[in-house]
Amino acid sequence: MEFAETLTLSKPDKMQFQNAVIADQFNRSHDYLRISLTDKCNLRCAYCMPPGGISLQPHSQYMTAEEILRIAKIFVSLGVKKIRLTGGEPLLRKDVNEIIASLSKLPVELAITTNGILVNEHIDTFRACGLKSVNISLDTLKKEKFKAITGKDYFDKVISNIGLLLKKNFHVKVNVVLTKGVNDDEICDFVSWACDKNVHVRFIEFMPFDGNNWNFEKNVSYNDIMHAVEEKFGPAIVKLTDGKNDTAKNYCIADYPGTFAIISSITNPFCDTCNRMRLTADGKMKNCLFSGDETDLLSAFRNGEDIVPLIRGNIMRKKALRSGIDNIDDFGKQKNRSMIAIGG
Repeated sequence: MEFAETLTLSKPDKMQFQNAVIADQFNRSHDYLRISLTDKCNLRCAYCMPPGGISLQPHSQYMTAEEILRIAKIFVSLGVKKIRLTGGEPLLRKDVNEIIASLSKLPVELAITTNGILVNEHIDTFRACGLKSVNISLDTLKKEKFKAITGKDYFDKVISNIGLLLKKNFHVKVNVVLTKGVNDDEICDFVSWACDKNVHVRFIEFMPFDGNNWNFEKNVSYNDIMHAVEEKFGPAIVKLTDGKNDTAKNYCIADYPGTFAIISSITNPFCDTCNRMRLTADGKMKNCLFSGDETDLLSAFRNGEDIVPLIRGNIMRKKALRSGIDNIDDFGKQKNRSMIAIGG
């Protein structure tokens, strides 16, 4: 089975990207770094965490706050302009406020992705450090279904903290991982909620990672989502202009401030404009969410080695499309970590 959309990237002459900052063999520049602070979480979402959990490494194998800052500075010196903190649940880390404060002094846009449960405990740090963009993971607007999906009863807390962020004028995106038969019946509810609350809902296709029992039959595609929205909102749907490196196709409903978007990594990929790099909590660099290829920056850094060649080498190995996966039947076969251990 082949994908609905095929991307065409050709290798340019080397002279074309000699002056690029962190460029791959397809002349894509990378200026966005996602740093996972921990692979611990206070929820148990099946698409992210395997049923039996994951084996946690000794504490000494994770990056310290100082190492995160020093490694981040190296990426910034290579042209990184945006850093997003992820997890697991990044706000579970005891020194998260220290990390946010130190990174906020770098010349980058700083953002965070969280499940929202602990936001109220850290919102003052966000404001003091100029962190204005917060992504919240929320897969249902129904309290009982939230408990079924996450294994925990934190729905009211998450909704309350979204309201708190909006009240304090944060830019709030809500990430919704759609799974057929689980929450695909709430697509239009989320769009209506976005219109009412002035949030930015992003529907994300269910993606295969270690231990999450992915199969294509569970996928809710870009076309599925648009069909559902069109049936309810019809001509009121307005296509918005997507940013240069957007992973999402963005829309709104006419005369409403909230927006909705679709991140369709499986059926409608965005690899041709990808500018993202990922650093796991244990200091491994990944050039693609789907890639099993990792470069151990932390060990080299602790040994006093120059990690710039490692960073560049990792990006030069990046494939044109989804880590080389161009067929649906090959998804789920590649060796990779679970989502919680990558950082999304």
